[in-house]
Amino acid sequence: MNNELAINGGVPIRDTYLSYGKQFIDEKDIEKVVEILKGDYLTTGPNVAEFEKKVAYYVGAKYAVAVSNGTAALHAACYAAGIKEGDEVLVPAITFAASSNCVLYCGGKPIFVDLDPQTYNIDVNKIEEKITARTKAIIPVDFSGQSIDIDKIMEIAKKYNLIVIEDAAHALGSEYKGKKVGTIADMTEFSFHPVKPVTTAEGGVIVTNSKEYYDKMMLFRSHGITRDSELMIENHGPWYYEQIDLGYNYRITDLQCALGISQMDKLDSFIKRRREIVKRYNDAFKELDELKTPFEAEFSNSGWHIYVIVLDLDKLSVGRKEIFEALQKENIGVNVHYLPVYMHPYYQSLGYKKGKCPVAEDLYNRMITIPLFPSMSDYDVESVINGVRKVINHYRK
Repeated sequence: MNNELAINGGVPIRDTYLSYGKQFIDEKDIEKVVEILKGDYLTTGPNVAEFEKKVAYYVGAKYAVAVSNGTAALHAACYAAGIKEGDEVLVPAITFAASSNCVLYCGGKPIFVDLDPQTYNIDVNKIEEKITARTKAIIPVDFSGQSIDIDKIMEIAKKYNLIVIEDAAHALGSEYKGKKVGTIADMTEFSFHPVKPVTTAEGGVIVTNSKEYYDKMMLFRSHGITRDSELMIENHGPWYYEQIDLGYNYRITDLQCALGISQMDKLDSFIKRRREIVKRYNDAFKELDELKTPFEAEFSNSGWHIYVIVLDLDKLSVGRKEIFEALQKENIGVNVHYLPVYMHPYYQSLGYKKGKCPVAEDLYNRMITIPLFPSMSDYDVESVINGVRKVINHYRK
């Protein structure tokens, strides 16, 4: 139990702490991993290709390249896109830093675009004003699992001859206009961190319909080394390989992919439960004028990686920090997703300034992420609802 006294008499809503997100691992997952531990392969092996095929088939893409984590997947996509020094890439202001760090890794410059105040995704109406002769690509993000308006973004990209890398780290299993996210952008990245829709402990994948991008990323994830005789300068024999470009060791293990294969079998049930919880939250919080629940565009059917409430601070007697801490004292795990990337000290040291994206900065000051994961019990859900109600009612003006 939280040792600090909760509000209204000091008795927390919950007697145990509830994390904001958590993986779900069952006996089938464990058995699959143990099977690999007893087998011949731990690192790269047959389960990697099987996992790639399973993800590609699920989303409807031709190719998938699995790598060690979601950031590596974004880096691989930027490499395949040919991003280099002097290139500019448009990125939404609020996202995890990896969405723009991958541009820096390739020598490019992230250009931050403000958010749609309803969806919290990149504002498609502000994209064109950021495009210059140096713009090479757009990396839109499916924030919280809600799909971006990818058709509009692709239309803009085609007009200016840009490459689109969709950061769908939150959105495996989400839908856009009735189809799974992952087949419209030039490349789409998914993450398998433990709190994501499914997990491989750490891991990521890029799906694409382009054989050219696929081949480049397969080379990139393994030191730029090939055994393909058609690509090599020489061939000394069946043992021979050549490094033909500068790649990285971004390989994922057979062990991780075995877990991923098992997890993929549960993805639809995970998403069903996430959507059930979101509906209960939405229904319960309608009565609270002091906060805004997530808005979902009609073209999106989110898998709901996270659930973000946005406070109306004009109707509360305290700021976001006090609300956040009060919820923690109720043993409800909360988080904030995310600080606008350009406000991080490292980006400030690169010359980025605050005030660039006013919608994003205002949202950041009022956002709180509350618990959402498939293994939440009905009691867990109700305790979160009651905790939010308790805190908001206590600090209502």
